[in-house]
Amino acid sequence: MLKKNLPIGITMGDAAGIGPEILIQTYTQGLINKYSVVYGNVEILRYAANLLKSKIRIVSFNNIDEVEFQEDTIGVIECESVMPKKFLPGKVNPLIGKASFNYVKEAIMDALKCRIRAIVTAPLNKESMHKAGVQYPGHTEIFAKYTNTKKYAMLLSNRMIRVLLVTIHIPLSKVAETITLNKELSAIEMANNACIQLGIKHPKVAIAALNPHASEGGKFGIEESKFILPAIRLAQKKGINATGPWPSDTVFMKAHQGDFDIVVAQYHDQGLIPIKYLGLNHGVNITIGLPFVRTSVDHGTAFDIAWQGKANPESFIEAYNLALLMTSKDSY
Repeated sequence: MLKKNLPIGITMGDAAGIGPEILIQTYTQGLINKYSVVYGNVEILRYAANLLKSKIRIVSFNNIDEVEFQEDTIGVIECESVMPKKFLPGKVNPLIGKASFNYVKEAIMDALKCRIRAIVTAPLNKESMHKAGVQYPGHTEIFAKYTNTKKYAMLLSNRMIRVLLVTIHIPLSKVAETITLNKELSAIEMANNACIQLGIKHPKVAIAALNPHASEGGKFGIEESKFILPAIRLAQKKGINATGPWPSDTVFMKAHQGDFDIVVAQYHDQGLIPIKYLGLNHGVNITIGLPFVRTSVDHGTAFDIAWQGKANPESFIEAYNLALLMTSKDSY
């Protein structure tokens, strides 16, 4: 069982993106307490600190047992991270992609050994990873694989709404065939449990329909009657305040107005569009179902503005603070 006095682990993300910048900004502002450790590359972080004219100390360690937690200092665990001889910000690079994957993998191993209490991740670049032979759609699937987690979900949260996804990184053409009653019920249960972990005692869980107008009694599809509604009824029998299926063109508005605490969305863009529209800078991605807490920024590597001093750290700050909140009890 993890204890709250363990440090928070932070992964640097893709070095060619904005991850190093938002890390340096957040540490420099004193918004990360000293009981944290970064899995990344010291030289890249020092480069970012120079860019941002930050005087934060950046110290290298071989493993977490050696880390000295001090104020105004970033302790960095130097994972296997071979950087290209000529560093090109904002460019796809397989060496950088492989290194960013190694940061995540190392952090997961320490979390599984109860050496850190949560992981907060800066963004990866999928193309850089794929060119390095790391064939994962994203962070979520990496965490599921290396923790041997079978039941997991992506939850997106900002200051206005929360959304949990039934399906994640799959083509839209395959969504309908992927939805099952068990998958739907599992998503509803995880949404309810996540809200409780976030401090909501009696969550109101709304389930979005897959088809237009919630299929209008089968006119536009069968998924609502065959899978979604039966799952809602089973969830209700388990004491979950679940309702729906609600037409997706209104359910997010209702959640924004306070009618619901969380919306279970059927596919990736159905859930992420309202989240990003209503508050990209404050969005947080949470992987539900893991044996530890994992939060992340709700944006990508932003190669177009990387290493120009323009990156906004607000999403990262929200992710870090949420990880603290979700692990603030004596144990969990």
